[in-house]
Amino acid sequence: MLNPEYALAARRRWFLARFSVLPTACIVASILCAFAASPAAANDWPRWRGSDFNGISKETGWSASWPAEGPKQLWKSTIGIGFSSVAVSNGWLYTLGNQNGTETIYCLDASTGKEQWKHAYQCPVDPNLYEGGPNATPTVDGGAVYSFSRKGHLFALDAGTGKVLWSKNVRDDLGVKIPEWGFSGSPLAEGQVLVINAGPAGMGFDKATGKVLWSSGKESAGYSSPVPFTQGSIRGVLLFSTRALSAVNPETGTILWQHPWPTSYGVNAADPVLIGDRIFISSGYNQGCALLQMSGRSVSVLWQNKNMRNHFNSSIALGDSVYGFDESELKCLDLRTGTVRWAERSLGKGSLIGADGKLILLGEKGQLIFAEATAEAFKPLARAQVLGGKCWTAPVLANGRIYCRNARGDLVCVDVTRKLN
Repeated sequence: MLNPEYALAARRRWFLARFSVLPTACIVASILCAFAASPAAANDWPRWRGSDFNGISKETGWSASWPAEGPKQLWKSTIGIGFSSVAVSNGWLYTLGNQNGTETIYCLDASTGKEQWKHAYQCPVDPNLYEGGPNATPTVDGGAVYSFSRKGHLFALDAGTGKVLWSKNVRDDLGVKIPEWGFSGSPLAEGQVLVINAGPAGMGFDKATGKVLWSSGKESAGYSSPVPFTQGSIRGVLLFSTRALSAVNPETGTILWQHPWPTSYGVNAADPVLIGDRIFISSGYNQGCALLQMSGRSVSVLWQNKNMRNHFNSSIALGDSVYGFDESELKCLDLRTGTVRWAERSLGKGSLIGADGKLILLGEKGQLIFAEATAEAFKPLARAQVLGGKCWTAPVLANGRIYCRNARGDLVCVDVTRKLN
């Protein structure tokens, strides 16, 4: 949950920046209007995969259609090479990019794209069969923003000012092996613990001080982000290694259970998808997918096949369907059986999130698409070209705006607010 004092301070800064030149009477009137019109915090997207870690926004009232020329572009910024998505909290946006071997954590005004602060450090872009740059997305929690670089830089920054609260480098300081394509999981703030996917089953740090609380070892990690879950009285975190899915106690690092899931090249990149006490998992390189059933401190397989092979972007579950990219093909699977309901081949290695019973898709070549989340067929509602270049990063919907980026670092914000007549 966001720190109330930080949220209030952020709102005060917002008002001061916009109303400082107005007469007093106008300030009062403007503030009243701003409170009436300002979006609820429930529509923020403060971390990778959103508030519920499932790639589904709770936002309603946004427009799923636009004029023939496409949605209005509100702003565009250049942030550098990378695949980090965005976190949106209290009117500000946080993301990462790399320019000439310098990696930068950016804080931008979410509505205008204006830079609020940035924190830069040396980190090679490190291309390896793709452009390279940062893979993980910043996490905003309790007035701090946490980020994790592909080379192991772990930062806790003041979300309002960018001041470094603490930092670690898990390779240089702790000797943890870097995966072949770099660390990729976004940090998870779980109570007083910050969990990262480093080592075979994660690492835990004191969120306030950066003190190492537990470590699973120095071997290579998988590429997905930690996902929290509650099963009965058990609170755990799901972490993919190169060979298994592990459930760990976030406070101690104790392994609760493990499910073998080896893949070629050790690439388990897509996040596990929680559906109650079940878990959908999927990996590329011809590994396939499975639906697991949790029961206490054990897990069993309900079904397994190769109908969905998430190369790196995670699937989402809506109703009794799973939607995701089977390598370069968008598919809808029956969640109960794993059978294919429909497939669409026009989007390449795209990405998606869900909101209000709809799919929000970004194709590999920058086409933004809204579609009905239905098991009947692929039913697009609107299409527009919003970017060029390679687009592998999942889009974000927050407060009536959609944010999309490409590999070279073009970040665009388009308006999807519903216009009142």
